[in-house]
Amino acid sequence: MALKKIDAKTLDQILEKMIDTVDSSKNEIFHIGEQCRQDYETLSDELHEVKIMVSKAIEEGDDLEIKTRQSRRRLSVVSQHFRDYTEEQVREAYEIAHNYQMKLSMNRELEKQLRRRRDELERRLITLEQTIDRANHLVSQTSVVLNYLTSDLKEIGNALEDAIEKQDFGLRVIEAQEEERKRLSREIHDGPAQMLANMLLRSDLVEKVYREQGILNALEEVRSLKKMVRSSLSEVRRIIYDLRPMALDDLGLVPTLRKYLERTEEYNNGIVFRFTNLGDEYRLPSKYEVALFRLVQESVQNAIKHADATEIQVKIEMSRNRVFVVIKDNGKGFDVRAKKEGSFGLMGMRERVDIIDGQITIDSKIGSGTIVTIQVMFDQ
Repeated sequence: MALKKIDAKTLDQILEKMIDTVDSSKNEIFHIGEQCRQDYETLSDELHEVKIMVSKAIEEGDDLEIKTRQSRRRLSVVSQHFRDYTEEQVREAYEIAHNYQMKLSMNRELEKQLRRRRDELERRLITLEQTIDRANHLVSQTSVVLNYLTSDLKEIGNALEDAIEKQDFGLRVIEAQEEERKRLSREIHDGPAQMLANMLLRSDLVEKVYREQGILNALEEVRSLKKMVRSSLSEVRRIIYDLRPMALDDLGLVPTLRKYLERTEEYNNGIVFRFTNLGDEYRLPSKYEVALFRLVQESVQNAIKHADATEIQVKIEMSRNRVFVVIKDNGKGFDVRAKKEGSFGLMGMRERVDIIDGQITIDSKIGSGTIVTIQVMFDQ
């Protein structure tokens, strides 16, 4: 059945309701996650205290067991030779043995209760951690949908009249956004998030070293912690740079590409990057500079992640009405005709080139490296 054309105003009203609903759901999920984090911190502190109390109870129990055995031996000797002792001495030996036995029984019961509480707290922390992870995942998913609704779909709605075209294009946009968010999420998780977790552990270690080994050793740990902070800050700056290099707006395409390749070489030991500018340096309209930078970036990242390349060359030739870019690597290559399920990288590159009315060719053979050629014609 053919779909009727949707009135733009009606579609906008539907989108506004969807945005409000998704935004409200996102805030609720976020608050749930924050409450779980607060509960997690509170229970973590309590668990730490309970573990200390368990250790103390065990130490006291060990001491009481020794004293109980000693008092029993004393009572046994007095009982066997009661004629050699006064009635007061016999009573005293019995009371001491009885008191130690009572204290030991109370200590064992306390230790049992503390162990149960410790196990309960550990189970609750595991459950809270799982809830926090699910909340973070849901917030990420709703953010993707919200971003899609507030930006891409609204802009597309002004250009598309047919609901089927809009649906198909919207699905492609959200898939591309999800892939980018997954990549960014992995980078943050494997980089700054891990470093921050390590810094938290090291901060606890500083306190322990200070208590057990003194201030000099603690200061050494602080210096090590500062190195980790600097490394984490550098990683965060790299991720921000990958998202949108500010030099692209300030300096233009050629200087930004040169700087990007220099930074990429710093983060990838063993790979040589060569950049060559064969023409003049002109400033292009923003959409061309962004698109060309992203195309080079995607090609370089593909060579790093998938091709096992040891040398990557980027050449650019710029004139008043044409830009010609070549990205070449000496990696293991791939079959261009083969379609990898779930991979949208090459499709995204072709779509980005189509947006700026350019042309792209990808020449690769297994074992012979890859050459990506991009050409864009435009009117200044």
